[in-house]
Amino acid sequence: MNARPHYQLFIDGSWTEGSDGQIMTSQNPATGEDWATFACASKSDVDRAILAARRALNDPVWRDMTQTQRGKLLYRLADLIEENAAEIGRIETTDSGKLLAETSSQTAYVGDYYRYYAGLADKIEGAVLPIDKPDMHVFTRREPIGVVAAIVPWNAQMFLTATKLGPALAAGCAVVLKAAETAPAPMLEFARLIERAGFPAGVVSVITGDAENCAIPLTRHPDVDRIAFTGGPDTARHVVRNSAENFAVTTLELGGKSPILVFEDADLDGAANGLIAGNFGASGQSCVAGSRGLVHRSVLDAVAGKIEEKMKGVVIGDPLDAGTQIGPLCTTDQVHKIEKTLAAAVAGGATIRFGGAPLDRPGNYMAPTLVECADAETETLKVEMFGPVMSLLPFDTEEEAIALANGTPFGLGSGVFTENLARAHRVSSRLKAGICWVNTYRAVSPIAPFGGVDRSGYGREAGLDAIHDYTRTKTTWINTSPSPMANPFVMR
Repeated sequence: MNARPHYQLFIDGSWTEGSDGQIMTSQNPATGEDWATFACASKSDVDRAILAARRALNDPVWRDMTQTQRGKLLYRLADLIEENAAEIGRIETTDSGKLLAETSSQTAYVGDYYRYYAGLADKIEGAVLPIDKPDMHVFTRREPIGVVAAIVPWNAQMFLTATKLGPALAAGCAVVLKAAETAPAPMLEFARLIERAGFPAGVVSVITGDAENCAIPLTRHPDVDRIAFTGGPDTARHVVRNSAENFAVTTLELGGKSPILVFEDADLDGAANGLIAGNFGASGQSCVAGSRGLVHRSVLDAVAGKIEEKMKGVVIGDPLDAGTQIGPLCTTDQVHKIEKTLAAAVAGGATIRFGGAPLDRPGNYMAPTLVECADAETETLKVEMFGPVMSLLPFDTEEEAIALANGTPFGLGSGVFTENLARAHRVSSRLKAGICWVNTYRAVSPIAPFGGVDRSGYGREAGLDAIHDYTRTKTTWINTSPSPMANPFVMR
């Protein structure tokens, strides 16, 4: 039997154990067996990583590197990611239970995120201002914001890292990346690629650990200038409180209860596929899961029937098998939470059309589940399930559909299925969400901003403007007059 892999921390260009010797073990969600161990960062390890980042910012090797040279490093990193996508995908699947078909393809695709920001690295421009004082030459320039604490969850790790690390490195920042204590292996494998790409020591460190010894010291550290966090709203509240200690600029990409609206004029096969993608894709373990299916009453039975028919042949199994379509959940806690939420929904009058229970097999497998809800207060419509559970609720009018869609404190993703172009524009403009997909669902691109509103967070990742979020504007005034300053007691 092969020995279990052991992952160290990557700090200041070196691989190291945690200073207090703490080790954690990760289970393979498909088997329930321990498969790897990890070194955990202590407070002193966090401090060392941040101080290394601060030193790297001031080191001429990184500080004086041209933006074009930084772009070339990002291009090299993108190539390495693509070359190693299959192996990183296999490790992520073993660690988190996500399908290999998705982890490997998603890892390969995030190379395009780094290429996008590599191309933008030498497009970060300032401006000469048409100032109202003829003896002054005034211009702005964008400078790196500084040390970035980037915190990612276990799901979609490579994607969520790329949306932070790409623009941060293109802007010239230094980053301490904290991987989730659940399933951090792919992030530590990714650190090897950062090392191989040739980034100077300290520019990127990759650590993992618990809240008390790692996350809290990181987010409240006085040398952190920016926090980019993806996770749940409860943890985000602590992050925001911690940022009061250092006044770090903070962006939050949080969870959601995204609605998918299906109107009576929709292509029903396409709508059924969109609902399946939004709820059963990634086994439902997605922050943009379209877990509130709002369907016009006249087509509800037809849509539900198509979903049931399409799901009859779904392949549930080993996530490492290419043919598997739904794999295990990452943790047993997720399974228990879903069971509890489903029980509350049924007690409130909901009907389970199929699924509804864990599968009788090793690992954290939950049967794909379709819930027909009694009303908008059904528990599955309010709780972020993070598992393969779809909830359907009927509506009668467009106004009612919009009200139901917006009747949540979350606002990350949304979907609209209709063949009416005017309705598509009209409804999408009124949905309270940072993203709206029309006649499709769960599509991403480095070119398209990603983020939410209300309890789904604030700030945007990806897209052109994201690179500016990792810079600060400096204004420089140059007096071009040959005469000395006039009255020093009067503001110019």
